[in-house]
Amino acid sequence: MFYKIIISGFAFMFLMNCNAQKETKNSDKVISKSNKNVEGKIIYFAEGENKFLPEYQMNVTFKNISEDSRCPEGVTCVWEGAAVANIEFMGTTTRPVTIPLATTENAGRNYQKSTFFNGYTISLIEVNPAPASGEGAKALAGKYRIGIVITKGGKDSTTK
Repeated sequence: MFYKIIISGFAFMFLMNCNAQKETKNSDKVISKSNKNVEGKIIYFAEGENKFLPEYQMNVTFKNISEDSRCPEGVTCVWEGAAVANIEFMGTTTRPVTIPLATTENAGRNYQKSTFFNGYTISLIEVNPAPASGEGAKALAGKYRIGIVITKGGKDSTTK
């Protein structure tokens, strides 16, 4: 009798997890398929992807992840680690600039979550997927996806 309760509990948790994943995938599709990216919304890029964002008058290219020292899933770590994305920005009147953005702020290692470019503040919001304990970050090369948010304003209105 007790094992039936345990099995039904696992089945219930499994079904709830499937529903949560379905909701997340659907919400990603709504944001990434919209032609007009609204200011303050997350804009997603696959590794190597290039987009011209007409509402910001800039071209954005997610070049690569230069460092991924984040704690692998299922492992207990002392430090959360950081992922550093190299993103190239080019305004309609500026030259291209590659700026590294990190998932954490750390002045000692020159990690920044946000930067200023062409009158906008650009922030790295997420980097997926997280490294797995057996594979490491090298196995994820070419599979990364980032989310950035662009908002009007910044300390320097011309370039980086």
